[in-house]
Amino acid sequence: MLYWVLGHPASQIVWRGGLACVEHSRMAGCSWLIHAFSTRQGGAGRGRAAGLNLGFTQGTSRARVRENRKLFLQQLGAGDLALATLRQVHSAIVYQVRCAASGELEYRVGENRVPQQPGLAPPQGDALLTDRAGIMLSVKTADCLPVLLADPKRRVVGAVHAGWRGALARVVEKAVGEMRRAYGSDPRNLLAVIGPCIRVCCYEVGEEVEEAFHGRFPHADKFFRKRSESAASHPERNSLSFLNMPPGMNAVPKPPTHLDLVAVAQDQLLAAGLSPRHIEAVDFCTACRADLFYSYRREGSRAGRMLAVIGIRPVKPARASRQPPPTPSLPRRGTNYP
Repeated sequence: MLYWVLGHPASQIVWRGGLACVEHSRMAGCSWLIHAFSTRQGGAGRGRAAGLNLGFTQGTSRARVRENRKLFLQQLGAGDLALATLRQVHSAIVYQVRCAASGELEYRVGENRVPQQPGLAPPQGDALLTDRAGIMLSVKTADCLPVLLADPKRRVVGAVHAGWRGALARVVEKAVGEMRRAYGSDPRNLLAVIGPCIRVCCYEVGEEVEEAFHGRFPHADKFFRKRSESAASHPERNSLSFLNMPPGMNAVPKPPTHLDLVAVAQDQLLAAGLSPRHIEAVDFCTACRADLFYSYRREGSRAGRMLAVIGIRPVKPARASRQPPPTPSLPRRGTNYP
């Protein structure tokens, strides 16, 4: 398989068979797992979601999405892995995933198995964990923040989806807590990579979002940035017209507020017990890089979707060595037989 890489040595754009994805050296250094953050480059998508669209979005061909998913996994060397997905609802619901005796994927919340019928939609939630080989965990994004988790000691992996609602519900922190409870993971051993998402430069939010975070996080100020605008864009600031306005009216608009989702995720990973040295972030903004990523903020409801994936490689059975049968030993000279 031919491939080449571009970008910073820690996080790289890797091209395989005409498809581009982002990989991180921290995860790539674990030979027992497979991981990637897909991009829009390559694939069979058409229209507004042209390229490697991996989500069943409005106006897209389901057949082309299935074709793209198959191609994406094959290029990762994961064509034989079972793809675990979710109906993402911006929650803090975390599932453990395993293969049932029937071969179908089994989703559990705590000790409770989630009833499912083969062929129907996956369960609602926003984080997946597994310690089983042969399963590829995935979360869909188009501006929201994906986090991939790996425990090299116990060989457990996780995939988390967090928009502002999920981040507010502490889905990242809860996923780490569930890894500790269900699999015995020590957070100090975990590796975390935050994938491409809408960055603070582009993620303008309303006052209600800022107020919600201040109600949940005592140090929420560090999650927000006020973007001051130049006086030239507001001529009223340079005039005295505001003196003639009725009481209560403000001629100077409030500066827009931007949310730093990466800072929120990093804060939750630290709160969950991860070492700062084990937390990495891929330095791409999905809203800025229209050439590489789909963006709901930029393209609306018809935007395609990327996948962030992580899975444990199946252990290949050792080949039985073919050895010639042992040569019978010849009797020594002078040996007497009855």
